[in-house]
Amino acid sequence: MRATEGDQLVQHGRIVGQPDKVGEITQVLGENGTPPYRVRFQDGHEALMAPGPDCVVRHPAEPRH
Repeated sequence: MRATEGDQLVQHGRIVGQPDKVGEITQVLGENGTPPYRVRFQDGHEALMAPGPDCVVRHPAEPRH
Protein backbone atom coordinates (compact mmCIF):
# COMPACT_ATOMS: atom_id res chain seq x y z
CA MET A 1 0.00 0.00 0.00
CA ARG A 2 1.36 3.40 -1.00
CA ALA A 3 -0.16 6.84 -0.47
CA THR A 4 0.64 10.52 -0.54
CA GLU A 5 -0.80 13.38 1.47
CA GLY A 6 -4.23 14.30 0.13
CA ASP A 7 -5.18 10.74 -0.85
CA GLN A 8 -8.23 9.18 0.75
CA LEU A 9 -8.15 6.11 2.96
CA VAL A 10 -11.33 4.06 2.64
CA GLN A 11 -12.06 1.55 5.39
CA HIS A 12 -14.82 -0.79 4.20
CA GLY A 13 -17.66 -1.63 6.57
CA ARG A 14 -17.06 -4.89 8.39
CA ILE A 15 -20.69 -5.99 8.73
CA VAL A 16 -23.67 -5.87 6.39
CA GLY A 17 -25.20 -2.39 6.34
CA GLN A 18 -22.20 -0.64 7.91
CA PRO A 19 -21.05 2.21 5.66
CA ASP A 20 -17.47 2.73 4.54
CA LYS A 21 -15.41 5.14 6.61
CA VAL A 22 -13.52 7.67 4.46
CA GLY A 23 -10.69 9.88 5.64
CA GLU A 24 -8.04 12.13 4.14
CA ILE A 25 -4.41 11.16 4.59
CA THR A 26 -2.80 14.23 6.14
CA GLN A 27 0.65 12.78 6.86
CA VAL A 28 2.62 9.78 5.58
CA LEU A 29 4.97 8.51 8.29
CA GLY A 30 6.44 5.48 6.50
CA GLU A 31 9.15 5.44 3.86
CA ASN A 32 8.20 5.83 0.18
CA GLY A 33 4.47 6.27 0.88
CA THR A 34 4.06 3.25 3.13
CA PRO A 35 2.08 3.18 6.41
CA PRO A 36 1.55 4.35 9.05
CA TYR A 37 -0.63 7.30 8.02
CA ARG A 38 -2.21 10.13 9.97
CA VAL A 39 -5.83 10.27 8.77
CA ARG A 40 -8.57 12.89 9.33
CA PHE A 41 -12.05 11.43 8.98
CA GLN A 42 -15.18 13.27 7.83
CA ASP A 43 -16.43 13.66 11.40
CA GLY A 44 -13.23 15.51 12.37
CA HIS A 45 -11.66 12.55 14.21
CA GLU A 46 -7.95 12.01 13.54
CA ALA A 47 -6.09 8.72 13.91
CA LEU A 48 -2.72 7.18 13.29
CA MET A 49 -3.39 4.11 11.13
CA ALA A 50 -1.55 1.12 9.76
CA PRO A 51 -4.32 0.00 7.38
CA GLY A 52 -5.32 -3.64 7.14
CA PRO A 53 -6.87 -5.68 4.32
CA ASP A 54 -10.24 -3.93 4.77
CA CYS A 55 -8.74 -0.60 3.62
CA VAL A 56 -7.84 0.86 0.23
CA VAL A 57 -6.13 4.08 -0.80
CA ARG A 58 -8.05 6.20 -3.28
CA HIS A 59 -5.96 8.69 -5.23
CA PRO A 60 -7.77 11.93 -6.21
CA ALA A 61 -7.48 11.22 -9.94
CA GLU A 62 -9.10 7.76 -9.66
CA PRO A 63 -12.80 7.28 -10.41
CA ARG A 64 -15.05 6.48 -7.44
CA HIS A 65 -16.70 3.06 -7.21
